Amino acid sequence: LLAGCASTEPSKFYTLSPMPGPGAGGSETGVHGIAVGVGPISIPDYLDRQQIVTTRNQNKVELSEFNRWAGSLKDSIVRVLSENLSVLLSTDRVFLFPWRGALHVDYHIGVDVIQFDGELGGNATLIARWGIFSVKEKEMLLVKKSSITESAGDKGYDALVAAQSRALMHLSRDIAAGIKSFTKEMPDQ
Repeated sequence: LLAGCASTEPSKFYTLSPMPGPGAGGSETGVHGIAVGVGPISIPDYLDRQQIVTTRNQNKVELSEFNRWAGSLKDSIVRVLSENLSVLLSTDRVFLFPWRGALHVDYHIGVDVIQFDGELGGNATLIARWGIFSVKEKEMLLVKKSSITESAGDKGYDALVAAQSRALMHLSRDIAAGIKSFTKEMPDQ
């Protein structure tokens, strides 16, 4: 009889958010900037799921049955990186992989996410290897590894996902700085 009265906790769905854009106090985005292609991006198999992954220690992860990504985590990462790079590079010409042959892309960004999780009430961690490729010269210009830690502050999933979004903002800044190092005429942000 008591089992019939028990209710299941409702699922909550989360999505990563991009950094504030030009409408939030930044400069106006230019339409005629460089063209950047973002992707492909790879993520570890343990993250490629609907459940949000948290860590307990170095070797133990937990999957939350009731706190889930609203869509594909990989697609969300690509979307946020693209939006962030558009703001940081002052260009609307940021395309997602695979871009079509008619689109001209100056730089191609590839990202291999090694770790993207966190501890509730602790830190969100993003470790990624990334590269910038010149499409015109058909050569690799830069390969780097970024290790980013953001404090979640609060114990909830809202705080963890917000910290993960901030970690992606820092990765975006690293990538944008790399692109700007090859493009002399670009203003610093």
